[in-house]
Amino acid sequence: MNKTFVFLFLMVLTFQYIKGQNASVEKNIFNVQTGILGIWASNENKLGNDFTIRVETGLDMGYYISAYSDDRYVLAPVFLLEPKWYYNLESRLNKGKHIENNSGNFLGLKVKYVPDWFVISDFDNYSVANQVSIIPRWGIRRAIGKSNFNYEIATGLGYKYVFLKNTDNDLRLVLDVHLRIGYTFN
Repeated sequence: MNKTFVFLFLMVLTFQYIKGQNASVEKNIFNVQTGILGIWASNENKLGNDFTIRVETGLDMGYYISAYSDDRYVLAPVFLLEPKWYYNLESRLNKGKHIENNSGNFLGLKVKYVPDWFVISDFDNYSVANQVSIIPRWGIRRAIGKSNFNYEIATGLGYKYVFLKNTDNDLRLVLDVHLRIGYTFN
């Protein structure tokens, strides 16, 4: 009798524990990340259990290699808005994997604006044309261990519209590859 009671009691506790853990993104996370080509700060806000909106600002880097002159770099400001759908949170929880700090796979729609405000460069009198890109993306975000350090890998194919001053504007197909490491502040 005691063994049956203990077994039932443990089953109820286990069911309550599993039922109490619902797969959901974090309410609000602030993140600082760096990669090979820049540095960024972002805020990701919960829209639903699987949906977030990411707002980001930072400096994108470009590096130019030429056979005719010295190699050059350019840093330009960038602003980003990206709705994201984290589609595998429930399966990660069912497998015993953690989902803290929005660790999961996602689909996003990256809308990026690069203004012609300023550049940091070793070029003299260099500027960047105003540009907007819209890129559907697939990616993964993972916490490193159970720490606040994280990494993100994402890729997508979309369009970039460049607002040129002296000629016709330019619509370009663009491949987005995103490799970053960062820290999440709670």
